Amino acid sequence: MIKMNKERSLSKNQQIILDLIDKSSEPLKAYTILFNVQKKGIKAPPQVYRALDKLVEIGKIHKIESKNAFVACKNSNCEISKATAFSICESCEEVDEVSDTKLSKFLSKFNDKKGMTFKRFNLEFFGLCKRCKIK
Repeated sequence: MIKMNKERSLSKNQQIILDLIDKSSEPLKAYTILFNVQKKGIKAPPQVYRALDKLVEIGKIHKIESKNAFVACKNSNCEISKATAFSICESCEEVDEVSDTKLSKFLSKFNDKKGMTFKRFNLEFFGLCKRCKIK
């Protein structure tokens, strides 16, 4: 994802929401986020959505489309902007960001047979994690 310049500061709402998402062990939905930040002064859904949109745009968080939920970017070396890939366990629902330079290089140059160049990617791979395979 986009590497954020250290001098660039987040708004109060963005920082509160980023901290919550970063500390979560699972993807969080927008209304779960709203419920958890109301005591900190964030009272309305538009406040949450504006902060989420900005945090996604600057690469601090990612949206898991199939879950309509958000996770913190755990990969400080995200290779390309607006391209994310996740592995999602179909049993325990654990989500991990995929970090693969070959995949990143492929996605950065990918276009379809009709010549369309894509602005962003969000890939989700589903299967069983090691723990669930053993069960």
